[in-house]
Amino acid sequence: MGSEGQRGPAAARGPGQGDPRALRRDCQHRIFVNRSLALEKIKCFGFDMDYTLAMYKSPDYEELAFNLLLEHLVAIGYPPEILAYKYDPTFPTRGLVFDALYGNLLKVDSHGNLLVCAHGFRFLKGAEILHYYPNKFIQRDDMKRFHILNTLFNLTEAHLYACLVDFFTNCSRYVNCDTGYKHGNLFMSFRSMFQDVREAMDHVHLSGCLKEKTLENLEKYVVKDPRVPLLLSRMKEVGKVFLATNSDYTYTDAIMSYLFDFSHGDKADVPQRPWRSYFDLIVVDTRKPLFFAEGTVLRQVDTDTGKLRIGTYTGPLQHCAVYSGGSSDVVCDLLGVKGKDILYMGDHIFGDILKSKKRQGWRTFLVVPELARELQVWTEKSELFEELRSLDLFLAELYQHLDSGSSERPDISSIKRRIQKVTHEMDMCYGKMGSLFRCGSRQTLFANQLMRYADLYAASFINFLYYPFSYLFRAPPVLMAHESTVEHSRLDSGDAVTALPPWLAQHGDPGQQVPQDSSGEEEDDGEA
Repeated sequence: MGSEGQRGPAAARGPGQGDPRALRRDCQHRIFVNRSLALEKIKCFGFDMDYTLAMYKSPDYEELAFNLLLEHLVAIGYPPEILAYKYDPTFPTRGLVFDALYGNLLKVDSHGNLLVCAHGFRFLKGAEILHYYPNKFIQRDDMKRFHILNTLFNLTEAHLYACLVDFFTNCSRYVNCDTGYKHGNLFMSFRSMFQDVREAMDHVHLSGCLKEKTLENLEKYVVKDPRVPLLLSRMKEVGKVFLATNSDYTYTDAIMSYLFDFSHGDKADVPQRPWRSYFDLIVVDTRKPLFFAEGTVLRQVDTDTGKLRIGTYTGPLQHCAVYSGGSSDVVCDLLGVKGKDILYMGDHIFGDILKSKKRQGWRTFLVVPELARELQVWTEKSELFEELRSLDLFLAELYQHLDSGSSERPDISSIKRRIQKVTHEMDMCYGKMGSLFRCGSRQTLFANQLMRYADLYAASFINFLYYPFSYLFRAPPVLMAHESTVEHSRLDSGDAVTALPPWLAQHGDPGQQVPQDSSGEEEDDGEA
């Protein structure tokens, strides 16, 4: 079936004979494949709730969280002038790194090389970057200094760091220092600012004020899609379905009741039924990523009061029951499934995807809402990507006939400037911090993590509606640099080489191939 099954008249030409572009689904409905997965082998579908089953409306939801964060910071002593800042959805992107030593927001690749550097809302260039980072490189494993902002909840946090740095940098009452600000005998470091913002984030989420405001106006903040009950009912026909969320039962019940509140059930002629009936197992208060390790005590929730029942639950799985805590091992035991039987869907690259794959071997699906915008730019601004490619070819031509004995040194300064200009134009099409996945031809840290840990990804889990449950998601071939740049043709030495097979030639840009599992094996490739 390939990464996109055969569709339409092209199928009549025989296996592998059609134009691969004619076989692909609409890009907004597609699921993208990093590691091959046979959907018919999946016995259990697992879901996170926030930003997965329950998609929050952007930028309204981020604006709400941002304003609550500002109010809390003012309450603990920050200048009330910061309340004048408004959330700007065009500034932050996921995957940024906050440098708690110098207060900079960084965009890096998977090796820690700097792609973008901003101090507040001012983007640093050349000598300024070298002042802070002499090698234009950071040690990502220095977790006390560098903090990765990978989740959708982190978008407001990233923007808040920029606002605070912008305010204190430009406020005449404060003296600027490399690692913070002085005000009389007081010194506020960027590290303490980071700790204050993190504490404010915890307060907004744990105190319940964000949840309370959300529940007051669900229509404004939560996307309601009639396809959700339809897809879950279809999944339940072919396997088991469970929900594992960090949210408490009261909030989960309110959100899920809203999502499933239609005048009919999963079909127009079927009466409405309770949201819990769509799941075989419901676990709240999971405390991911701890849930994927030792976990916590499993307790049963009294669904009438929302309170937890005393003692550890040790009984069998009960229909429509709700549990609190537990672990991924408990989920497997209660449902009678093992690691690779499960396809788990979430939005958190670390808490949902990385941990479930590395510790449990679950198959993984990452929800990337930004993908809709990324695909729009990718298709509408194709001329910029083509110009970047042509500039690379021009560089290659300049050096084509030179070797180690050549004294000629081509002047490539104008080409380098043009590459920088085109890369900047491309980035600005996505937003002020550029694309979530790349900076010019270089992939971001987020893109690398997505390719490494997510077997499948899409803008929404709803895209499963457009695939049969017998589908084989087949990953593109993984090509090394010598394979992607050397053609399958007769070598100069006269040795014959097999021509590039159609199935290999049909997969797009080799530069965008992805790594397989850390074991080096391709999973579920359709063989027994």
